[in-house]
Amino acid sequence: MEFRLLGAVGAWHAGRRLGPSTPQQRTILAMLLLEPGRPVPVARLETALWGSEPPESSRNAVQGHISRLRRLLAPFPEAALTTSARGYCLTAGRDRVDLHRFRELVRDAGGEPDPERAAGLLRAALALWQGPPLTDVAGRWLPDVVVPGLEEERLTALERRAALDLRQGRHQEIAAELAPLVGENPLRERLAWLLMTALSRGGHRTEALAVFRGVRRRFADELGIEPGEELQRLHQAILAGRDEPAVNGTTPAASLAVPRHLPPDTEPFTAREDELATLDRLTAPRPGQAPPPCVVTGTGGVGKTTLAVHWAHRARDRFPDGQLYVNLQGYGPTHAARSPAEAVRLFLDALQVPPELIPATLEAQAGLYRSLLAGRRMLILLDNALDSDQVRPLLPSAPGCLALITSRAELTGLVAAEGGRTLTLGLFSPAESRELLTRRLGAAKVGAEPQAVDDLVSRCAGLPLALSIVAARAHARPAFPLRALITELEEADGPDEPGGLDVFDGGDTGTNLRTVFSWSYRALSPQAARLFRLRSLLPAPELSAPAAASLAGITVREARRLLAELTRANLAAEPAPGRYGWHDLLRAYAEELTLLHDSGDERRQALHRLLDHYLHSAHLGDGLLELLHRVPLNLPEPGPGVVVARIGDREQSLAWFGREHRTLLAAIRHAARAGFDAHAWQLACACWGFLSQESRSDDQVAMYRIALEAAQRLDDQAAQAHVRVGLAQALIRLGRDGTSGTHLRQALTLFRTLGDQVGQGVCLTYLSLLEDRRNRYAEGLALSEEALRLHRSAGDRAGEGRVLNNIGWFHARLGAYGEALRRCEEALLIHRELDDRPGESATLDSMGYIHHLLGRYEQAIAYYLRSLSLRGGKRALGARTLQRLGEAQVAAGRVAEGRQTLGRALDLVAELAPGDADALRTRIRGLAPQGGVNARGAAGPS
Repeated sequence: MEFRLLGAVGAWHAGRRLGPSTPQQRTILAMLLLEPGRPVPVARLETALWGSEPPESSRNAVQGHISRLRRLLAPFPEAALTTSARGYCLTAGRDRVDLHRFRELVRDAGGEPDPERAAGLLRAALALWQGPPLTDVAGRWLPDVVVPGLEEERLTALERRAALDLRQGRHQEIAAELAPLVGENPLRERLAWLLMTALSRGGHRTEALAVFRGVRRRFADELGIEPGEELQRLHQAILAGRDEPAVNGTTPAASLAVPRHLPPDTEPFTAREDELATLDRLTAPRPGQAPPPCVVTGTGGVGKTTLAVHWAHRARDRFPDGQLYVNLQGYGPTHAARSPAEAVRLFLDALQVPPELIPATLEAQAGLYRSLLAGRRMLILLDNALDSDQVRPLLPSAPGCLALITSRAELTGLVAAEGGRTLTLGLFSPAESRELLTRRLGAAKVGAEPQAVDDLVSRCAGLPLALSIVAARAHARPAFPLRALITELEEADGPDEPGGLDVFDGGDTGTNLRTVFSWSYRALSPQAARLFRLRSLLPAPELSAPAAASLAGITVREARRLLAELTRANLAAEPAPGRYGWHDLLRAYAEELTLLHDSGDERRQALHRLLDHYLHSAHLGDGLLELLHRVPLNLPEPGPGVVVARIGDREQSLAWFGREHRTLLAAIRHAARAGFDAHAWQLACACWGFLSQESRSDDQVAMYRIALEAAQRLDDQAAQAHVRVGLAQALIRLGRDGTSGTHLRQALTLFRTLGDQVGQGVCLTYLSLLEDRRNRYAEGLALSEEALRLHRSAGDRAGEGRVLNNIGWFHARLGAYGEALRRCEEALLIHRELDDRPGESATLDSMGYIHHLLGRYEQAIAYYLRSLSLRGGKRALGARTLQRLGEAQVAAGRVAEGRQTLGRALDLVAELAPGDADALRTRIRGLAPQGGVNARGAAGPS
């Protein structure tokens, strides 16, 4: 079996084409044959077939085409189509693929000293072409991206063979062959040079001069420049009646310069298949236009150069005229970034321009550089750029040339002015991190210590350079277990001095994380550098602009400007609009810097401002959330320089808490560790409303336990009382009634000592809830009556209304339905007077329950529905009402509807109050299809 790409795509056997039968299958076969023996990711196959927007069914479609190709190839053991996690791979000898036989013959010709034999090898190579390459395939990717490069290879081989034939005196044959090719490729100076030479040597000076005039006119019309020096020199020689000698009997040296300046590829290359496919899309050629520059950006150590070099090697066949590379030294050991003039001069030297022909000014040098690229297909890799101004003079203008740039900066100016495309490299996922360690250390070593590997992956924070350094250290000590590296990392994290980056030292400046980070840091403005340092004071995942402003004691506008500077330098990321984060290793570096450059007083004041921001913003938001039973929290005014978040209503409050709740938990923990105990307990209490309404009970318990320890260290009775109530409420939701009761009784004692009547009333209300859960209704009623007396004595009208509702509830539980309704109606009047929608909703729920007990099921259903309409987003309270509504529907004979409502209630209860979920599950399972229900199965005051 043999495979053909240089013409109609297909598999051939004994001179007969076997298939594939469809353009889509031919596309996939071609993609696999371009790199036989190497996996091709599914994403690249999808891009080849459908471009940048494949349909949802694309993966299934690719699998179907692969299956049919397998059936086609099954009878031939010399071709194996396999599947792996990295994609599909067609293993076949390269000598069975016409494209790779062509390339091998061309390479052999290059090393053949005998001109006649070299020309013969090139003729054999060109004879493999059966027509335009990759014909009759689906999609535009192969024709637009791959075919131009293949055609370039054919023309280059043809030019080399024509030059050799000229040495043998075959002028007439060469002139006849090249004339139509020059018409098709008028900007290709090598073809024009060969044709003019063949015509001149064959005695056709007039025709040779006409070729030059036509080429010169096309250069002027399309590029606005003159043809190259060598072609003009040949023109002058023909005018003068002399032959311009060729170098080595072929074409001029400047025309043949094919630089191959790429650094060595990284092998084995890890992950980044999606990013490689994105680069393929971003750099796809556009007919008649130069592709826009492509910028690969990301933080130091994330692997920008590694990715760019690997992609460049993989795509080098698209650029047969060569690849130029320069390290612009924008970020490195010295402050001296390479100047554009120096870089242009390096490129001119690589293109073999004689020194005496290089102009003096940068503008003229850049013009010469771009003119030399005209008509060529070249890749220009500009590595480690400092800013847009540094790379602009190096950008090509020729349609066949591409500039690929790497930089720690985002180069937004280049994107805005030159239409550049950006690919931002992120950190490795845990799976990708393990893959890198496995490739570097071997599957056996990695598999032997899975926990140590997980710890290393976590410590390296997904930064490829950190993983590579750790892998190198492990490789250098093959007898040491990986756990020894974890020990090094733990020992480096001493409490008294920063050492967290010491272990990430590969022995030189390029593999020392601290040094690599420093190259980005020292390019910052002093204000941005200070914010970067201070950002390490709170180990939180993200930071908002108002929080950053408070941290630095500046305006929000100034904070946004500095955060944008950090983001452009890839010393911060913006995962969501207005949210700024970074990885743990950057935080460790910033922590070293702040300990070195910022005084202890400055660090403490900055952290105080930041904690004040979170405390007062949370307190503002909490006040906008309607909570049934809370103890008021009184705070001092925020300090100077503190910015409080703008929160104007309940929806904004919930949104703010939703964004910040992880940061708030981190802030409470760090406040307690850093000696800000008052902030620790107050922050927990300020989060009560959000945590309660969203039923984040586990988070609430974690926060309040930290807060309780802080309050106890302060020996603050009021603080301890507040915290114990919030902790008890969360424990009740988790079904830990005994522990919650202990905290409530301790809080009640503290509030009595303090003379806080509202606090006592709240404690008694929660204690009455526990009595209700134990079916001790008389005891619950007594506690509620005492709570009512306290709220009335304190003038707390809202508390009075809510306790009245609970009193009505307990009367209903005791069978005194008339008294129950009377108390609930009293409560309803107070709630409506105060526009207390949560209180009104809870009371309507109680009244529905009372009507249910009275056998008035439809009235009960109506009350429950009105209650639910006032619940808004309070899912925890809505779960109870849904449960009672379902029971009322079942009792009214609407069994299917009731069972469905109870199922909705179970979904919420299982999520929000898992301690109550088992009883509800049992209730639903035991529900008779046509039976009624005892309404007491759905108890609980609000």
